[in-house]
Amino acid sequence: MCVYPIVMPLHPDALKVLDFFAKNRPTPSYQLPIEEGRQIARDNAVLNGELVPVAKVEDRIIPGDARHGDGADVPVRIYWPRVLAEEERIPVTLFFHGGGWVFGDLESHDNVARRLAVATGSVVVAVHYRLAPEHRFPAPVDDAYTVLRWLKDKAPFIGGDRRKIAVAGDSAGANIAAALCLKARDQYGPTIAAQVLVYPVADYWDAGFPSYAEKAEGYGLTKAAMQWFWEHYLGPDGDTRHPYASPLRAEFVANLPPALVLTAEYDPLHDEAVAYADRLEGVGNIVVRREFPGQIHGFFAQSAMNADADVALNACAVFLKRVWSVL
Repeated sequence: MCVYPIVMPLHPDALKVLDFFAKNRPTPSYQLPIEEGRQIARDNAVLNGELVPVAKVEDRIIPGDARHGDGADVPVRIYWPRVLAEEERIPVTLFFHGGGWVFGDLESHDNVARRLAVATGSVVVAVHYRLAPEHRFPAPVDDAYTVLRWLKDKAPFIGGDRRKIAVAGDSAGANIAAALCLKARDQYGPTIAAQVLVYPVADYWDAGFPSYAEKAEGYGLTKAAMQWFWEHYLGPDGDTRHPYASPLRAEFVANLPPALVLTAEYDPLHDEAVAYADRLEGVGNIVVRREFPGQIHGFFAQSAMNADADVALNACAVFLKRVWSVL
């Protein structure tokens, strides 16, 4: 007997978002000058609603370390969910924003980080990694590792528990989070307690996954946009098979932190995210999956218009709290 997958219609909230983009963002960002596209990414923060209050927000510069990268300093923004007692230490979440490695910054995902801090009860450190094409791969991964190493030493000074450091990201940010887990394992770096991968970029665009063909256009993120993002991230001579660029192509994916992988049905990246979850699980890693039927890429940062953003956030919080509770 043949069993066919059930295909859900587009979620009504996803339709509202697509209608918003059609009316207010008729030209795709990747077809505009880069700085104009970056401003649109900041403007799109309106889709994530009013800023959620947190106890404290602070911008810092993390000093670079030439022994583990090119020595570049890394700006971060730290969010405290509540006022901490003097000796209190709570979990920490390193957050990496999406935007195809070209767009996005601390402003575009400010409310995502705030919501994450409140929902998880953790100190959130949002990383303003360097963007392509000015800074191509591996610069963002190097920046991520710089902050992770700093956090391992300095977590107590920001009220963080160095035993309970998680990484999280959406889209290209999830790609960086996954790559960071691989790099930390490979280089015997700081221990990462968990990874939250929200519709991650897991492989180079030409891998041939069906969702790239079936969802190539019409659902927000397009195949053409992903080709453009990859070209800017890797450049003409980039290594498409490097595991820190395409985690799914890593030779070994064992001994990695427990993972939560969130996927959206109407997303060109859907199948590669599922494939990465399959590989992680297949070698014994703990993997929790959450599929969002009818949803589109980007919904996690659209809480003002898309109710599933809150459902996904709650899934992240439940997963992280369960992991931290046993450490």
